[in-house]
Amino acid sequence: MIEAPAAIAAGVAGLTAYGAAYPRAQLFGPTVCRTGAPNKLAITFDDGPNPAVTPKLLDLLAKHEAQATFFLVGKFVRECPELTKEILARGHTLGNHTDTHPNLFLCGPQNTKEELQRCGDAIRKAAGVEPRWFRPPFGFRSPWLNGIVKPEGMQTVMWTLIPGDWRVKPLEWLIRRMNPIAEHARRKLPPGTGYGGGMTGDILCLHDGNHRHLDGDRAHTVAALEHWLPRWSDLGLEFVTMDETRSKTVED
Repeated sequence: MIEAPAAIAAGVAGLTAYGAAYPRAQLFGPTVCRTGAPNKLAITFDDGPNPAVTPKLLDLLAKHEAQATFFLVGKFVRECPELTKEILARGHTLGNHTDTHPNLFLCGPQNTKEELQRCGDAIRKAAGVEPRWFRPPFGFRSPWLNGIVKPEGMQTVMWTLIPGDWRVKPLEWLIRRMNPIAEHARRKLPPGTGYGGGMTGDILCLHDGNHRHLDGDRAHTVAALEHWLPRWSDLGLEFVTMDETRSKTVED
């Protein structure tokens, strides 16, 4: 009799943790975590804009004719409005990554709503566009998050691969961690054998900033992309923004 409630509580806790943290979980509302075709790769960056790194990434992406989606932190957008505008002017998509980068699982509904709205306001003021895509900091969601994201006109975006480029590791380590993108492209999965049983592609989550402060060092992210972008292109991958995959996104 005593063990049953404990087992139920443990089960509920486990289910809640799954819904909050697992990238492809849909328990707390729909998330987009893949592109609509195996040859479409959506490269995304969190925690910018970052004056120390974002301009270098923009030049590198332009060199390889690659478009990406930048999930921006509102407090940094207000400090770097011109860089925010430049990201958009270079053909990339701007997304909402909250105003101060909190763990939303620990935030109440009102605080969560204010975080999203303040970031959206900062992006609109700096670049004149309405963000249509949202990524929760740390990938953590809450039971009330979707009820806030959807009325704001956004969709939540997660990922298929997050290699951990915020860690202080050798460049070779990060390059190896990004290898699954190439492996998926080499396999050229036929219909019915891709992620979730369909012909879908990767969403890669990288970081062009440090959510704690401006001018974070993400040089190894730039260097790893210098290694992989030409190789991914040679494998036939097309680099797309979330806007470009919108009509073909796949949800679990």
